[in-house]
Amino acid sequence: MDEPKKQATHRLDVLGFFCPVPVAEAKQALSSMAKGSVLEVLASDPETLHDLPMMIERSPHEILDVQQYQGEFTFLIEVMKNDN
Repeated sequence: MDEPKKQATHRLDVLGFFCPVPVAEAKQALSSMAKGSVLEVLASDPETLHDLPMMIERSPHEILDVQQYQGEFTFLIEVMKNDN
């Protein structure tokens, strides 16, 4: 049986913004969130499909899910450790 999908506790809407704004905003949001929180990032810049996972790889956080629908991308990122 699959583990229940974690629900977003925070949402970051960067639809219409282009690199580097989505990644910079996500990084800033994650740094202020408590461990165990889940950030949902809504983006429309195709570069985020590459740039956001690359940024997360260099952080303690984890991407739980990535959805793509009609040119919009939704990332679910769990905070594994607070950077502060």
